[in-house]
Amino acid sequence: MEGEGQGEGEGASAPPGAAAPTALAFLPDGAGVPLALGPPPGPTAGELLRRLQGALRLPPPAAPALALWLCSPLLEVQLKPRHRPLRLVRRWPELLLRFSLGSPAAIARDEPCLQLRRNVFFPKSKELELEEEEVLRLLYEEARGHLLGGRYPVDPPAGEALGALLCRLRLGPFQPARHTPHALRPLLPELLPPAPGRGGLWGALRRWGPRPPPPPEEGLLRAFARTPGPQEPPAALYRAFLRRCHHLPCYGCAFFPGAIERPSGGLLGRGGLRPVTVAVGLEGVTIIDPREKQVLLTLTFPELSWELVGAVGQEGDAMGQEEDAVGQEGDAVGPPQLWLEFDGDHEGAPVNRLLRVFSPQAELMSALIECCIELGGAGPAPPPLRGPPREPPRAREAEAPPRGAPLRREQSVTRPRPQRLATIDYVQEGQELRRVKPPRRSASFFGRGGGSYSPVSGGAGLEQG
Repeated sequence: MEGEGQGEGEGASAPPGAAAPTALAFLPDGAGVPLALGPPPGPTAGELLRRLQGALRLPPPAAPALALWLCSPLLEVQLKPRHRPLRLVRRWPELLLRFSLGSPAAIARDEPCLQLRRNVFFPKSKELELEEEEVLRLLYEEARGHLLGGRYPVDPPAGEALGALLCRLRLGPFQPARHTPHALRPLLPELLPPAPGRGGLWGALRRWGPRPPPPPEEGLLRAFARTPGPQEPPAALYRAFLRRCHHLPCYGCAFFPGAIERPSGGLLGRGGLRPVTVAVGLEGVTIIDPREKQVLLTLTFPELSWELVGAVGQEGDAMGQEEDAVGQEGDAVGPPQLWLEFDGDHEGAPVNRLLRVFSPQAELMSALIECCIELGGAGPAPPPLRGPPREPPRAREAEAPPRGAPLRREQSVTRPRPQRLATIDYVQEGQELRRVKPPRRSASFFGRGGGSYSPVSGGAGLEQG
């Protein structure tokens, strides 16, 4: 943001004759629109958004669909209408110290930019009711960037269908003599999302197998040939692209970095933490493996309970308990944790599962979950659940649907993969909670002592999923 250093305090005014600070608000297509901020503390995000919509000549229906964000490589936050961007920019290093794991050097170099993006709280159903071409184009450009950037896990057939619409919007109507595999090959990074990862030994064997997959440009060309002709207006093509994106599990979500525990045992016997991306939106929570571009877990809000543990200033957690500040090995307490509780299945019997997500932005995730549930009009909560962590998870905000078939491993990258989650499984017997014996782990939440949890003796390790 330009000119943000004018004035000392939040209420300081610029000296006479000094230029008022300005900011560039970046659109999803990368274009920048200059906005005057005025003297500190500057206008609110709601005021800037109205100015930006006026400069772009966006109609009134665009107001609830779009929002202003402050984004940098270390942190992305959607601004509330009452937030003052200039004030937040001045306090950006403080926010990074609290909500990121960046090094001091990285925090010193980090600088946020003001971006116009989709509003996380705008329902998908209302999005398809928009008719203004410019609003649809802005939403399309953002979805296109997330798709090509690998934020949306997508199967190859769905990726080809979305890529075909990208071809149609970029290259015009399909022309067999002009649009050939050779012509599309150099443009593939701009037309197709990254392929789902197939790392490790099994991926190498598949790549070098007797039947390697066909070149991606061939499938893209076939899908391109099926796109509408020149009579189709751009607004209809934007809407068709967005409609297909609505079937992806992470569309319209806010994204947060995090890590989960790897299951112990298996062929390689690796433990430790697995980096993940947590997507939170109006419909629920999705956990993604950003390296493999695969969904690990998808939960709607009626299916989950959650609890924030270890947030700064949270009573009874990192700020209040000496015993929790240092681990068993003398290590300092790690980042805050977001605990997710959901239903599972073990040998045909229903169990409750606990998954903990380590992230410096766990507090932001918890606040967004709570806000999304409130906007969704969830029903009253049942009695609180008695179970780990030490403070019980928040009770489900709505009655969960009937238990369906257990989650299974699927070829689709958008299907959950519970066998790759190191969950803590337990069942309730009367007033007692009995833990189901998990796979061998290097450290266990229940090993910290106390409580009414007792491991099940004997038996083989649980194969989750």
